[in-house]
Amino acid sequence: MSELAQKIYINWYCTHTWRRAAYNTMWCLIGCSIGDFGTIAFFQFIWTDSGWSTMAIMMLAIMNGLLTSIALETVILLKQLPFKDSLRTAMGMSFISMVAMEAAMNITDVVLTGGAMLTPEVIIPMLIAGFVTPWPYNYWRLKKYGVSCH
Repeated sequence: MSELAQKIYINWYCTHTWRRAAYNTMWCLIGCSIGDFGTIAFFQFIWTDSGWSTMAIMMLAIMNGLLTSIALETVILLKQLPFKDSLRTAMGMSFISMVAMEAAMNITDVVLTGGAMLTPEVIIPMLIAGFVTPWPYNYWRLKKYGVSCH
């Protein structure tokens, strides 16, 4: 293997790192789901005649999911870091992961329900899509940089 190949090669068979990436992804999923599901539920059950399009509701759900995930991760990181560092770390380390997660969850919702709706049949597939989509990225990030949010 060339020197360059050795620098960019990542071992994708490390079970310890897959478990750690799964743990990090789980915390991200919890945070994202709170804001995402809360927003969709608000428009579905409380403000039913809002006039908002499915796309507008989904975009707001994604934004709220990102915000609640950052907030949860910041709180978790406060055990190790001061507030400013916790917030910066939460925003920087897993933002790509959170965006991918949110997109996967909301695409799954629209494909299965035809809109921004929470039904018993869609929640589990949304959570599975939200978990599986960023998990390899989180593994790669841990392997490449040794960076972990939790």
